[in-house]
Amino acid sequence: MRVLVTGGAGFIGSHIVDVLRSEGHECFVVDDLSSGSPDNLPADVPLFEVDIRDAARLREVFDEARPDWVSHQAAQMSVSRSVREPGFDAEVNVMGLLNVLGESQRCGVQRVTFASSGGVLYGDVESPADENHPADPISPYGISKWVGERYLQFYARDYGLKSVALRYANVYGPRQNPHGEAGVVAIFCTKMLQGEPATVNGDGKYIRDYVYCKDVARANLAALQSESDTGFRAYNVGTSVPTDVNELAASLRNACGAVLEETGSETRVPEPLHGPPRAGDLRSSLVSYSKAEQELEWKPEVALDAGIAQTVRWFQDKLKAAK
Repeated sequence: MRVLVTGGAGFIGSHIVDVLRSEGHECFVVDDLSSGSPDNLPADVPLFEVDIRDAARLREVFDEARPDWVSHQAAQMSVSRSVREPGFDAEVNVMGLLNVLGESQRCGVQRVTFASSGGVLYGDVESPADENHPADPISPYGISKWVGERYLQFYARDYGLKSVALRYANVYGPRQNPHGEAGVVAIFCTKMLQGEPATVNGDGKYIRDYVYCKDVARANLAALQSESDTGFRAYNVGTSVPTDVNELAASLRNACGAVLEETGSETRVPEPLHGPPRAGDLRSSLVSYSKAEQELEWKPEVALDAGIAQTVRWFQDKLKAAK
């Protein structure tokens, strides 16, 4: 199949490109490169440097790529930025999505996967929420993801465009951008490997469900290849395993220290600092993946310790290459 991946030069999108190509699919990428990089992609993957808010340019891309499937990953993904700039969040996550859906409908795309978010949709939950849990987004980012799913349902009902919303837990792994406000694992890795203290927001007792990027990419592949005729479906993509930020920081500190010691570095990883709490953060966020396991035959395969080890080594290699 010909697959257009929006945000495909970014963290999650580039891993989706990798898994699609491993299954023999032909990939095309749309990315404005605001956080993604061409270095994340194989040289032979066509890359269109286009903002999904630019409807005219996006139409040209669809006409050239002629995709059978679309994996929509491009997004404004910072909760705190959405609180500060709700208009910008809506421009990217709502209007940009509408541009993608409109072109998908016009071009006869067979199926769309959409990067939704389990954490921000369900609000504070102390046990893994399933897909029937009432939506209770409290941040503009969460609201835009919920609105996005409603638009997917509209396009499925009125235009027959099949779509799957994948409600991600907290995704981490190689290629994550450490320079924004989202992506705590990437931010902590970069700080710790350079001997700088990471800053934990608030008391650090914020429980999250951390899912490895390659597991998320496999979920997208499973959703695109699914033969279901249902117009719209939603699946959680997570591990159901609770980890608070203090525990995460301790695991990362141990992993970074071990890698630095192996390489003979004299750098030592300091204890993390604690800063003020961050606006819009949930206290607890967990998702159940039972539905994906039953209907897509998907489940997470990479445990947190193994994923952290792989991630730390990737960031160490990147920092060494930059010197």
